[in-house]
Amino acid sequence: MTQDKKTRLVSYWIFIGIAMLIVQVLLGGITRLTGSGLSITEWKPIMGTMPPFSKMEWQKAFHQYQQIAQFKYLNQHFTISDFKFIFFWEWFHRLWARLIGIVFIIPFIYFLVKKYFKDWMIVPLVILFVLGAMQGAVGWIMVQSGLNDNDLYVSHIRLAVHFISAMVLISYAWVFALKLSLGNESYVKQPSLFKGAVYIVVLVFIQLIYGAFMAGLKAAPAAATFPDINGAFLPESAFTQGGFFNDIIHNKLTVHFIHRTLAFLIGILIFIWWTKAKNISFSTAFNKARSFTIALLFLQIFLGIITVMNGSTMNPGRFGLYEWFALLHQMTGMLLLLSLVAVIYISMKSPVSNN
Repeated sequence: MTQDKKTRLVSYWIFIGIAMLIVQVLLGGITRLTGSGLSITEWKPIMGTMPPFSKMEWQKAFHQYQQIAQFKYLNQHFTISDFKFIFFWEWFHRLWARLIGIVFIIPFIYFLVKKYFKDWMIVPLVILFVLGAMQGAVGWIMVQSGLNDNDLYVSHIRLAVHFISAMVLISYAWVFALKLSLGNESYVKQPSLFKGAVYIVVLVFIQLIYGAFMAGLKAAPAAATFPDINGAFLPESAFTQGGFFNDIIHNKLTVHFIHRTLAFLIGILIFIWWTKAKNISFSTAFNKARSFTIALLFLQIFLGIITVMNGSTMNPGRFGLYEWFALLHQMTGMLLLLSLVAVIYISMKSPVSNN
């Protein structure tokens, strides 16, 4: 087998990993939307692969859940059937993480033994492994922080850290996969477009942080109106919680206002960037990334509006219309980020060999 074919197989492997990571983030979204994140009170990386089977095992798991604040003050009406529903999503979220580990480590060993890797690939792969391991640790720290007698949910700040660390992992894997798969003809070397896309990506990361804050604080139902926010552009209770930094992190309506405002700012900047980039036609990869970016932008704004307007239908422990739109909104946000990352990577390089 030629080295080019070996490299292509490695790129397919990374792309599969990226798809699995995106699914994992979406499973995390379902876990959050259904209020399932604190249902498993133990971290057993190996033994925790299997869920409870016997009635006694289920009663033990339910009893452990009954000791934390979420059950005592929020879900005290739960039956064992209700508990099994939320348990499933957290268990599946953790199971999928284990499957990602298997999909990474087994092909890695095979490719390493068969000498599929070029020397420059080893360090990025090690970094991917470390980032993945750190993501698992951050997830457990986040869950453990909510297993107490005071908190009904995990901290929205820890939720944001968990989500952003996942996006850093996915973005890094995405760049690595692009480097493996794109040919010399894909690169365009456009400094002004590159710089503009970098500024936009910084704002998108901030926006994703505020999206996590929105989710963690349950801020969408706090203002389920559009285009106004409970009848005003800037709600009276925004920026009133005491201290600017405390307010922009913990005040639901302030977070809501910032998230909406950033959405339209990013939308305007992407549209301006797109009008400047639309004349480039000699790179198919750049053209696809550019087109996906503008399409995903409009879809993301639309889904954001629909999600907010359905915020009053949020039903913890169930998965209804609001939850579906919120999940689609999260997925589109991730894809928008990846399309911008592709634009940055393609526009930063001159059309020379990447081998």
